Amino acid sequence: MNDLYKIEGADHNMHEGQQFLTDPNYFPEFKIRLEEFKQVIINLVKEEKSASFVHFGDGDYHFLKKQPIGSACPGKRALTINYNDFDIKPFIEGWKKADYHCVEYLEKNNRNMLHELFPDQKTIPTEYLYGLTSNKWFFKTFKGKIGLIGASEKLDLIKELMKNEEYRNYLGLDKFNDYINIPQKFACDNLNNTIQMVKEQLKKADSETKVYLYGVGHVKSGLIHHLPSFKNAIYLDIGAGLDGIAGLLDPDRPYAKGWINYRLKKYKYRNIDTLNYNFRKDRIKKLI
Repeated sequence: MNDLYKIEGADHNMHEGQQFLTDPNYFPEFKIRLEEFKQVIINLVKEEKSASFVHFGDGDYHFLKKQPIGSACPGKRALTINYNDFDIKPFIEGWKKADYHCVEYLEKNNRNMLHELFPDQKTIPTEYLYGLTSNKWFFKTFKGKIGLIGASEKLDLIKELMKNEEYRNYLGLDKFNDYINIPQKFACDNLNNTIQMVKEQLKKADSETKVYLYGVGHVKSGLIHHLPSFKNAIYLDIGAGLDGIAGLLDPDRPYAKGWINYRLKKYKYRNIDTLNYNFRKDRIKKLI
């Protein structure tokens, strides 16, 4: 990988087909735009403004196109309803209403799929969200102001991990202010119920929370643009980064190579959706 595409403190495993990352002309503005992105987040928090950031991936493409593939397949993760009986419009319109839109620049097909559905959409590289989670920049910069939004099963695991001083030291945090739950599976079946569920929690959330890091699957397209009206904060789609915080991050994900997955020896992990990651390659640190 060319030094231009490196994010300090967040190593990336180059995959087959990513030889373009040796070429400085592929995305010469990478580091400049990374610093601009960081400054945007800092300014939004400093000025106490609300904003929603949402990421687009190949699974979102299949979901929004109503294609029963992978995570978008009815009965697997996002929904149980057959697409013939499912109204996708609130998700398509909702995705467009987010304040900022992100897509992986290291996966060229994802950008092509996004522009097929949303032509001329301005985007931010999702790699910035991944990298700034892996290198703990978000934690360091907004310590004492961070909440999480995700599947209740994963958030429960994170709560247990955060009881360990060693793990708190690894993240550089004393606590997460809030844990906002959504259903682990089938949150898209009744979008209004999921929106209401999150709204009720945000209304009771810590007033000091200014940044929410979230990973909620395909329901984000219909959900996230609502959240700034429920609570004044910045909502950042870190996707698989939330799995990292739970100690379940595949090191082959973008900028995840150096992340250490902390695990609890006696915790029941079988009830957690691990997204089919290959943990045999993980860097694992076990806690009592």
